[in-house]
Amino acid sequence: MKIAESIKSYVVGSYVEMKKVTWPTKNQTINYSVLVILMSLGIAAFFAALDYIFSSGITALLTR
Repeated sequence: MKIAESIKSYVVGSYVEMKKVTWPTKNQTINYSVLVILMSLGIAAFFAALDYIFSSGITALLTR
């Protein structure tokens, strides 16, 4: 029954730790989500531009 005691101890400990967490507010969660989405789109656009520039350059070099 040592396994059952270990599982119980883990669950109780996890519950106690979750009570200590400071959860973000709804507005903070929305702001962070928007920030992540915008940053992801910005980085995707940056890499798309780099891909276009490099592929255009390589195409120009190979078709000379």
